[in-house]
Amino acid sequence: MNTYEQVVELAKRRGFFWQAFSIYGGEAGFYDYGPLGVLMRDNITKVWKESYLRDEAVFIDTPVIVPSTVFRASGHIDKFADLATECSKCHNKQKLDTVVKASGFQKTFRSVEEANRFLQENVVKCVVCGNRITQATEFKLMFRMPGQGSSGDLYLRPETAQGIFVNFKLLSNFYRNKLPMAVAQLGKGFRNEISPRQTLIRLREFTQGEIEVFVDPERKYWKEPAGSMPVNLNPRSGESVSMDVVTALKNGIMSSNAMAYFVEKTASILTEVGIDSARLRFRQVPTDELAHYSFDTWDVEALLDDDWVEVVGIADRNDLKNHEKASGESMSVLVDGKSITPSIIEPSYGIDRIFLSVLVHAFYVRDNGFKVLRLPDEIAPYHAAILPLVNKDGMDSMARDFYERIKRVDPYVVYDQSGSIGRRYARQDEIGTPYCITFDSQSTQDGTVTVRERDSARQIRVASQDLLSTGIIGNEKIRSAFRSS
Repeated sequence: MNTYEQVVELAKRRGFFWQAFSIYGGEAGFYDYGPLGVLMRDNITKVWKESYLRDEAVFIDTPVIVPSTVFRASGHIDKFADLATECSKCHNKQKLDTVVKASGFQKTFRSVEEANRFLQENVVKCVVCGNRITQATEFKLMFRMPGQGSSGDLYLRPETAQGIFVNFKLLSNFYRNKLPMAVAQLGKGFRNEISPRQTLIRLREFTQGEIEVFVDPERKYWKEPAGSMPVNLNPRSGESVSMDVVTALKNGIMSSNAMAYFVEKTASILTEVGIDSARLRFRQVPTDELAHYSFDTWDVEALLDDDWVEVVGIADRNDLKNHEKASGESMSVLVDGKSITPSIIEPSYGIDRIFLSVLVHAFYVRDNGFKVLRLPDEIAPYHAAILPLVNKDGMDSMARDFYERIKRVDPYVVYDQSGSIGRRYARQDEIGTPYCITFDSQSTQDGTVTVRERDSARQIRVASQDLLSTGIIGNEKIRSAFRSS
């Protein structure tokens, strides 16, 4: 099995995620988060949210069901679709791009007519049975509820962005009509995928963290990026390079200050939650592949085994003018005596794909065959496991008492008394717990405990009382001891 397959097996067995409705055979495109997955996902979104709060973003929460008038104005009803194929022999449904690529062609299509001409002139085969594919159709990607709204159809939102755009004037008033302004939303999105697959990579229901940064279209400025970290850039023209965004902006690789700033910020967030920077790249989307709402987009991709998977998209959008025209509501603000309809820089984070990428990048197998998740301390579901060496001679009662007390300081701890101490260490390593705190016979005599670090498997002896003031991952004495050992 490759790393991805091993992670999926571990995730199901240990309670990170599994296919939804499995007792009825499951349903493609839907996954449940288990007890550990919920904690880890919340830790990832906490890093994301706090990072944008430090940038003075405001947060809102809007409905997942949206009237058709909104998506007609945004262009989604007419343009938010994929080209699909259905095999006439085995009836397998796939995205056209998938079957074309599998047949050895590198080709994108802008219309059904163009696609069908290509299929008539070239041999493209079904990826399942090998039958020739001769026809493509347009496949709408939004879930529609016909005639359920006061003015027509309702749709499940395919992105959280439109809820921010339609509230722009209210948000601008809240922000005292200043530009630039950043508004964020974390919530569910829904897409009627043609062929959901690869667990959390292509879902029909997913979690997005989107930030809409409203800027002056003539300047597109947010803040000066630090330029302190190199990022892997794949511009649409020119060779791939590793450079900081300040240099990329000077060299014309980045289209604006705001784009450069949020590329750097995204790289910082993703590496903080546990994605390996060496397996992360920023690919500028070719002009003929841009979404209908985008002028420029950088797809942020993580390498999972041999596949690059998009985890974030950073787009330059201009949706407000569409809503202004359709609604009759002015979307302009007065800045320095000038009326401005802002442009939008949108970093859109796919939380589920980030979650999966963190697991894949954290996974490794020790020489003894034991599996480990090298998760950052703040991202791991549990910060520490409390273990009695044996369940007798006062060690268990002492460990249990400590567990009840440390939960008041840090609730992200677990009590584990089942099996040998070696088996319990291995179990906690496999779910990414950074530290294990073990009570043994010496603990009953002098109140000290053994603290074991996950990655190095090293152990130190400390007074249990020293861990109760800050918790273990915030304890500088513990961190210093392991750094020096």
